[in-house]
Amino acid sequence: MGRITSRRQVLRITATGSVRRPDTLAVEEPLELRIAGTPVNVTMRTPGNDIDLVHGFLLSEGVIADAGDVVAVRYCAGADEDGVNTYNVLDVTLAATARPDALGHRHVMTSSACGVCGKESLADVAATSRFDIAQTELAVEAGILASMTQTLRKNQRTFDATGGLHAAGLFSADGALLVVREDVGRHNAVDKVIGWGIAEGRVPMSDCVLIVSGRASFELVQKAVMAGIPMLGAVSAPSSLAVDLAADNGLTLVGFLRGETMNVYCRSDRLKQTSVGRPTLES
Repeated sequence: MGRITSRRQVLRITATGSVRRPDTLAVEEPLELRIAGTPVNVTMRTPGNDIDLVHGFLLSEGVIADAGDVVAVRYCAGADEDGVNTYNVLDVTLAATARPDALGHRHVMTSSACGVCGKESLADVAATSRFDIAQTELAVEAGILASMTQTLRKNQRTFDATGGLHAAGLFSADGALLVVREDVGRHNAVDKVIGWGIAEGRVPMSDCVLIVSGRASFELVQKAVMAGIPMLGAVSAPSSLAVDLAADNGLTLVGFLRGETMNVYCRSDRLKQTSVGRPTLES
């Protein structure tokens, strides 16, 4: 898996004794984003799919609308003590159609736990999407939606090795997995999925469902809205602000998506009730 994982010695203690053995860990390293040579953001991420990550981040922030707003992305200086390139610095050249001013004053460190660090106010956070997802005519059977979390879990290969990564997956309405990405940061995993969609020319992703392995936070709802994704499902709970943002933008938000049970917080009309034994939906 290359730089995605790393091995460390640990002391394993059980009820029957202890033993020293190697353990596989998820790699966490900084990625510095520069625009035309000027540093604008540092995020802690799992290396891999870095260009997708940057594209997804820039779209989520309202800087770009599609791949045409990016002229070039290249790795640049970022050597370790031995002079070897760490591939931890990406410089982006934007087209004249891009909106770098949308980043505002966000010139800070973003940890793997934070997707909105550095914003000065909620007005900065609630970026305006170019897409009206409230009018999106997406329909998904509840039973198929329930199966998506199982499919996502089966494809979390690095999580199986480390137990230390979040995952995000993009699905079609019939339950087909389009792409899955893993990262130490839940927001990074979503940005990588969105970046894949940009490269594939799928934005707005109005015919897709986004599934995340953890909770549904405000920033994940915002990213879905910015990418034109009309439905977000999470294995765990949403926050109150996430529900408010989803309702304001007409996004179907589903939490506690486990097995055949789920909580639908808004826009339940996009979910079709299936056979007996499947989730019963109320408006």
